[in-house]
Amino acid sequence: MANEINRERVWKKGRTVSPARLAKRRENDLISLIMGFLGSMVGLCMLSIFLNPLTKDMPLALRATLLFVLYWAVAVIPIILIRQDKMSAADLGFKKEKLPKQILLGIGLGLGTSLVLTGIPVLAGFGEYVNNGKDYTEPWQFIYDFAYCILAVGAAEELVFRGFIFSKLKNLFSKEISAVIGSSLLFGLFHIFTGNIIQMLITAVIGFIFCLYRTKIKDCTLLSLIICHGVYDAMITVWALHG
Repeated sequence: MANEINRERVWKKGRTVSPARLAKRRENDLISLIMGFLGSMVGLCMLSIFLNPLTKDMPLALRATLLFVLYWAVAVIPIILIRQDKMSAADLGFKKEKLPKQILLGIGLGLGTSLVLTGIPVLAGFGEYVNNGKDYTEPWQFIYDFAYCILAVGAAEELVFRGFIFSKLKNLFSKEISAVIGSSLLFGLFHIFTGNIIQMLITAVIGFIFCLYRTKIKDCTLLSLIICHGVYDAMITVWALHG
């Protein structure tokens, strides 16, 4: 009976695999998913505890450089698992084609999302609810913030949540909507150290919106989402000038 079961085949990603192998693959995906998310949480926790004490007395240039490097702590374990599981760039949501369009999409989506979720509340007099607390006044500070938000925060978090975690959830449940909802909820939970329950829920909604961009907009890739995420975060500081 066992041999008969093992001989059965199912269609998976353009080829047939046995149910036993498929079950093993799903088990590996589940383990990787759990380890990757917990690894990101540990990385964020370490940053929350040690970042300011570690860098507060450093020269500004060194501190600014370290912020870029250290934020990638949230992605270290997922990157190791990506390499271990031999996930390709395409598995994560990257594409080589139409790079200029991907970049422009990211900028446009970031600015549009910022206008709706931050700009309108600020202009309506509710700026205190969307302010990130950064009181920048110098041009170089805004330039740095855009670079940091795109190349550190946006890149690391999108690689983890709309790349690695999204892909693993899609493999596990074979449904895109499961990956959209699951990665968005985990994205909200990821911010448990930096906000209250309301902020976590708002972040989950933002994650859901980013997932919809990836799944519903043609040529919106992970690169587009990295740029979108970074622009959206950086624009909070710009809108604060009008708050």
